[in-house]
Amino acid sequence: MQAPIVRSLKRRLVYHRKTFRSFINKSEKKPPRGIDQLTPIIEKEVWKDIDCLSCANCCKSMTPTFTKQDIKRIAAHFNETPEVFRKKWLVKDRNKDLVNKVQPCQFLDLKTNKCSIYAIRPVDCSGFPHLSKKRWVDYAHVHKQNIDYCPATYKMVEKMMERVGPLK
Repeated sequence: MQAPIVRSLKRRLVYHRKTFRSFINKSEKKPPRGIDQLTPIIEKEVWKDIDCLSCANCCKSMTPTFTKQDIKRIAAHFNETPEVFRKKWLVKDRNKDLVNKVQPCQFLDLKTNKCSIYAIRPVDCSGFPHLSKKRWVDYAHVHKQNIDYCPATYKMVEKMMERVGPLK
């Protein structure tokens, strides 16, 4: 069952996806002055409005990429070898990255939307949705993908468009 926040995101995307993607594409090619300084400010505002536990859509519909360090750490937590953990839970995707075999994520408690391995979760999860992780142009392609899944990313792009205004 979809949470109300995810249904709301999907409804808004019907009307705004094209505009948002156009903004991201244009800002990626010609970044507006000050966008890198504005991003962390907007990120703080976004987290005042968004509660990940009310959504968990990322864990339900996406998969992290597991690094070798992630696999070692999580396998040790389960008293397994990295090889056993890999065979049990992971597959290689078309980019040859190791990702979850199943969705939603096997570590997500669907009743609470909490991660059962939160303290040792993959690095990709701990950084998601990567709002101000790097310079805007270095992560715009990620935001373009994540607006479809993450209300926080959607809200960030929406606020960015309000502040920056239309791009040519």
